[in-house]
Formats: sequence, structure tokens, C-alpha cells
Amino acid sequence: MTPVLATLMPDGLRRGTAVSVSRSTALVLALLAEATREGSWAAITGMPEVGVAAAAELGVELEQLALIPDPGAEVAAVLSALIDGFDLVVLGPAIARSMQAPLARRLAGRVRNRGAVLLAAGPWPGADLELSVSNRRWRGLTDDGFGHLEFRDVVATRRGRGAAVRPRTVALRLPGPDGAVAAGEGSAGHGLRKATG
Repeated sequence: MTPVLATLMPDGLRRGTAVSVSRSTALVLALLAEATREGSWAAITGMPEVGVAAAAELGVELEQLALIPDPGAEVAAVLSALIDGFDLVVLGPAIARSMQAPLARRLAGRVRNRGAVLLAAGPWPGADLELSVSNRRWRGLTDDGFGHLEFRDVVATRRGRGAAVRPRTVALRLPGPDGAVAAGEGSAGHGLRKATG
């Protein structure tokens, strides 16, 4: 994992876990970029707004990615098949929001057994790790609205179980000036830890 994301998630994406990411498609794609660069296969379902250009810009290896815009009526069967066939499965916000707890538990068990990672773009019942993004601010424009958007400062927060039980907050640039995730500037007054790397 790159140093900037390791500041947020020292253990990275652990196999057999469910992770929820709230309010940031860019963070979902940044995590996918890490996984696909390391050779993992990933699938995104229920996120028709995610395109290959955005994924590629954030560093996702497109040869390692499958897009399933709509899982259809048989969501449970489709998700089970994806968990069986991919290292990392991303669920769109509508799927995550509508997931009933019994099905979520069954899928979490399948994820553990297969050694996959379930990444929900929204709240997920019983998530091992919860990531959220706040304080978004685009940079590059002057006060009178001229210029070009260069990068976006955000604050990412991690909460979870086990070693992640203590919340961690990190300033990120998502996307950074080159399109990928980058370290943001921390502010001691806001309890941020400066990301390194």
C-alpha cells in the first residue's frame, strides 16, 4: 500500500473483511487502484456512474477490473458469484443501503471463506472497517472563480474493530495534482495527522 493510504489504513485491505466507504467514490477507486496494481482482480456492481476514464485516472488497472452497472433482480446470486470469482467486490450505495442484515451476514461469511474483500460504497451492517470522507475543498480556483481545478483536499476518517477501534483521521488530496491520491496538509488545530509519502 502506498505510504499515503497506509497512514489511513496501516493494515491495508485485509482479505476476508467487509469495508464500508461513505461519501467518496474517489476513495473507493483509490483503494481499487492499490489492489489492482498488486495483481488483484476487482468487480464493481451497482455503480453505473463509475466510468473507466475516472478509474484509470485514479490508477486502477483496467485489465483487472469488471464493471457490472446493474446486478438485476437476483442481487444475492450475483454478489455470491462475484465474491467467488474476484479478490475485491465493490457494491454501489443503493445496494449497500438496501442490504438486509441476514443477507449481509451470509455474504460476509462467504467473503471470509473465500478470502475476498467486500467494499461497500455506503454503510454496511457489521463492517470490519468504516471509512468516511468529509471537509471536501477543491483547489486551483481564485477567489473570483477563475483558474483550473488542480486537486481536492479532504479529511478521511477510519473506524473499525480490533486494531482499528481507535479512530484515525488523515488529510488527503483526492484526487491529487497528478490524478492519484496524495498526502494532504495536516492541521494540528483540527486533530489531523499529516500524511507522509
